[in-house]
Amino acid sequence: MPEDLKPNTQDSKLIIRCPWCGEDPLYQQYHDEEWGREVRDDKTMFEFLLLESAQAGLSWITILRKRENYRKAFADFDVNKVAAFTEKDVERLLQNEGIIRNKLKITSAISNAKLFIDIQKEFGSFCKYIWGFLPNGKPIINQFVSTQEVPARTEISDAISKDMKKRGFKFFGTTICYAHMQATGMVNDHILECHVRK
Repeated sequence: MPEDLKPNTQDSKLIIRCPWCGEDPLYQQYHDEEWGREVRDDKTMFEFLLLESAQAGLSWITILRKRENYRKAFADFDVNKVAAFTEKDVERLLQNEGIIRNKLKITSAISNAKLFIDIQKEFGSFCKYIWGFLPNGKPIINQFVSTQEVPARTEISDAISKDMKKRGFKFFGTTICYAHMQATGMVNDHILECHVRK
């Protein structure tokens, strides 16, 4: 069996997962219960958008471990509350050791929240907007045998990222956009042998 397809083990049972989640229980739970599952509600979509933006330049597990801290710091990912954050909130967040204390990322989370609301007003929901980039608004189901086949970006992630950048979004380049698409089930990149696929 190729290195890429070595199974992860859990409870002494042989379970094959996508190799990127390794042996970390938190990562495995995220892989099994969330990654690649369709997100059609704006609240969850905003949560992933905020977290993906915070992740820029870092590993996803770093953000995953801080997720509950982000939930508390960013008003349970309530987009309207985050959009209303002031300079005082920025200062508060910069003192919060439980999140990534990067001023650009913090201020971008607030400005992105405002832009998210603008899209909701224009399209009825953010999900309607972003899923609208996919053929018939349905997820792309890939058939990858190995994670080495999985792209870092696609023409669709290029298009979404370009449109969002034009609207003013920050920290949402095409690579982050594709990771966001994977996380929210817009694309299913679980390898064929992965137990989640079965």
